[in-house]
Amino acid sequence: MIIRHDKTLEELQELYASPLLELIAKSNIVHNRFHDPGEIQVCSLISIKTGGCPEDCKYCAQSSRYQTSISAQPMMQYEEVISEAKKAVERGATRVCLGAAWREVRDSKQFDEILRMIKGITALGIEVCCTLGMIKDHQAEKLKEAGLYAYNHNLDTSENFYKTIITTRTFKDRLNTLDIIEKANISVCSGGILGMGETIHDRLELLLTLSRRNPHPESVPINRLTQIPGTPLEEQPHISGWEMIRAIAVARIVLPKTMIRLSAGRIEMTCEEQALCFLAGANSIFAGEKLLTVANTPIDRDDRMFRILGLRKRPAFVKGGKYDLVS
Repeated sequence: MIIRHDKTLEELQELYASPLLELIAKSNIVHNRFHDPGEIQVCSLISIKTGGCPEDCKYCAQSSRYQTSISAQPMMQYEEVISEAKKAVERGATRVCLGAAWREVRDSKQFDEILRMIKGITALGIEVCCTLGMIKDHQAEKLKEAGLYAYNHNLDTSENFYKTIITTRTFKDRLNTLDIIEKANISVCSGGILGMGETIHDRLELLLTLSRRNPHPESVPINRLTQIPGTPLEEQPHISGWEMIRAIAVARIVLPKTMIRLSAGRIEMTCEEQALCFLAGANSIFAGEKLLTVANTPIDRDDRMFRILGLRKRPAFVKGGKYDLVS
């Protein structure tokens, strides 16, 4: 199997429209070839700077433009962040992501403190990821020097639908940030949110954009919208678990080596639904009581799911898939 970067929308549409069990069977073959199906990477997300974001993302509780339960908070102290990271490691996390509600990174004492946090968490022997908004080349280089393993910057949705969700930053801005991350030799983490009112066409356009990047992103988080009171999407209907499973299956087929992360919205999924997501190709979850500002699946429920399904927690710094194929 040759890893491709030239998939067409028609190919993705054909996959998505196929009978569900047939689609899962196809994606499971790809998943088993490139990954250990019994291994799931556990990630943990720490909101080091919560609230007060100037952007207008319609799904986000942290936007200063909406009246939500989240208010602007000062940045967490170094010692507190390291303590939270250690707790995450004790729970089995091998990647810790630091999130700040910023539009972009500014050269400041706060950025210097984040560099210090990255060094401290890397010293624990785990992967460190950051999601800090837009960055410049020299800032990406500093993050790399500090030991940053990955940088998350989600595209969220298709380029066309994106304009209806966010107006304070363009889709092109997001792609440019991914290019800067890649240029600094930092692993790219970029995915999207399902259930914001987009069409199936939009979901496939998002996956098509990600699959046409060369190399493919190292990881792709698939989130299900959490309806936040006070945001413009608070009344948006929930999408089904079946839609999540289909999207994950298509993502696995077009992104064979990529880590597919079952992310926000997992708390509302049953163990059976999550099992089908893993069968379809998801091989990572975010653990902990919260994902930034929204509730997440309780730790004991995840531990029980791992026992029921016979899953193991993936170690840190596992590179690539089982085979090095032409890309």
